[in-house]
Amino acid sequence: MASRSGVVFEDFFPAMVEKLGAEGFMKELCNGFRLLTDGDKGVITFESLKKNSALLGLQGMSDEEVMCMLREGDLDGDGALNEMEFCTLMFRLSPELMESSKELLEEAIVSEY
Repeated sequence: MASRSGVVFEDFFPAMVEKLGAEGFMKELCNGFRLLTDGDKGVITFESLKKNSALLGLQGMSDEEVMCMLREGDLDGDGALNEMEFCTLMFRLSPELMESSKELLEEAIVSEY
């Protein structure tokens, strides 16, 4: 999927879950969080995301794109992403993971009755 800025996002998360298993995938998400984190504050800030986004192949992101990412994931309104907010955002950005999560939830509900 391409955005206005020309950044192309290909969803590799389902393949990663299949290969690593759920626990291994969550470890990798946490590693991604640490990669983007401001070491002093322990959260992803505007500055740390802007600086470290190139490590993910997202060099050249505009300030507005960085702010948009932060706003999208910032559930508590503090202007930064903690680990839970980051992982939640990553899941929300993966259409296949969201769909399979819905299917698993539906199966669990049906099996209860």
